[in-house]
Amino acid sequence: MGLQILLYLLIALLIDTARAADHFKYGPSRKFTRKNMFPEHTTEYWNERAQDILKQKLVEVQSPITNNAKNIIMFLGDGMSVHTITATRNFMGDSAKQVSFEKFPYFGLSKTYCVDSQVADSACSATAYLGGVKGNYGTIGVNANVPRFDCMAGLNVGNWVESIAQWAQNAGMDTGLVTTSRVTHASPAGVYAHTAQRGWENDAEILKSDCSSKVNVDIARQLVEWPVGRKLKVIMGGGRSNFRNITVNDEDGIAGQRYDGRDLIEYWIQDKRSQNVKANYVWNRKGLNSLNLNNTDYLLGLFSSSHCPFHGDLKRNNISTLVPSLSEMTEFALKVLSKKNNGFFLFVESARIDMAHHETKARKSLEDTEELAKAVDLTRKMFSEEDTLIIVTSDHSHTMTISGYPYRDEDITGLAADQADDDLPYTILSYANGPGFDNTYNKKGRKRIAPEETIDPNFQYLATVPLASETHGGDDVGVFASGPFAHYFSGTYEQCNIPAMMAKAANIGTFRSGAGYIK
Repeated sequence: MGLQILLYLLIALLIDTARAADHFKYGPSRKFTRKNMFPEHTTEYWNERAQDILKQKLVEVQSPITNNAKNIIMFLGDGMSVHTITATRNFMGDSAKQVSFEKFPYFGLSKTYCVDSQVADSACSATAYLGGVKGNYGTIGVNANVPRFDCMAGLNVGNWVESIAQWAQNAGMDTGLVTTSRVTHASPAGVYAHTAQRGWENDAEILKSDCSSKVNVDIARQLVEWPVGRKLKVIMGGGRSNFRNITVNDEDGIAGQRYDGRDLIEYWIQDKRSQNVKANYVWNRKGLNSLNLNNTDYLLGLFSSSHCPFHGDLKRNNISTLVPSLSEMTEFALKVLSKKNNGFFLFVESARIDMAHHETKARKSLEDTEELAKAVDLTRKMFSEEDTLIIVTSDHSHTMTISGYPYRDEDITGLAADQADDDLPYTILSYANGPGFDNTYNKKGRKRIAPEETIDPNFQYLATVPLASETHGGDDVGVFASGPFAHYFSGTYEQCNIPAMMAKAANIGTFRSGAGYIK
């Protein structure tokens, strides 16, 4: 046996040496190690892993958790395709790793199309996974009777779609949202808003669409003035500029975007004072960390004039002391919402996974996915599976794929192991379309890419079709579930079924027992 092991190690060393020599031209970013790889060479290793999975599945099948969920926490990785999750495993160190939510016992796939579009945007999909109804592309919180940009159809209350946040509030639960986008952006707006155009985040945007900003209420106003938004105990993310007038600068000296003279942040503060509740507004990480949670029943945190930074940029740009991370915001939100014993619904979005993909900056997308996994992990550790349902999903996919037969130990953000038929290298990650086209082609054909280019977090990955912004993908997205009635989320189903299953788990809303739909 000792001689056999020695021969295995010798062969592995020879293979690594040959590979390192063959691919030396790809530079220092290439790693050729077999650390902890030897057990995978044996049949016993894989059989033992299979046995562990079988034991786990038997327990799950025999003992599903079927008591009502006290708390519901929904995590959304915006644009987090299955390819994105797969790439993140390698980004974390190896393809065999699991991001935290992949360890959840139940998994399904949701179909993301809109009523009028094969490929969804973050607006119609938010209506689906938060309201249980599919709508038209670009619309939020309304059914498909409302065409995008229709100034009048969106005003018809009969076309409005209730969100699971409203169901939770009606059942006496506390509610909140956390996002790394503007809090008025498409995904978080699905929690509380009803609009024919996702871009109507402030009154100026309504006017640009030749609609009345007096008749049509912008999304920022809906957040602070309308019932569901007013009752949110926690609101954290970016987007200060949508709350203040163009004549007023925010805490960072950036002018607002409103035309109507309103200061909606001050409105929120005064509204909470009139209700005689303990409320706090914070605009940076220091303010968040200095909060006395005993004196905080309502929390508004707006940490940027627009979107919050990419997670990796917090450290690279030396702003991690100024802007909280997604996991930090999530932890504070959970502490505020769990102060009472009446249960809560929390929506948490990692928005910039999507935005990095649009720019074909794959490395940044994977960084934000890893941070989302961290937020999910700390949440699962804070709350018991016996009373807290956690769902992790995405609104839509993207066009990024993994290709090129890379060696197991190659950095997935780098170059493929072999050159293409034109004798030029190509990246393991690439996009069907997007701004990365300019890094892919010139007038003579494909460009040569140096390995050190891919180390730059702002490197734009190869794309086949030239577009200023890479598009979404139309493939199904994953749904990971843990907690009461998590077994409901297995299989393939419409995206709009997700809130129905969450509501049934907590016995709230349209799909609670005795409500008519469920006997």
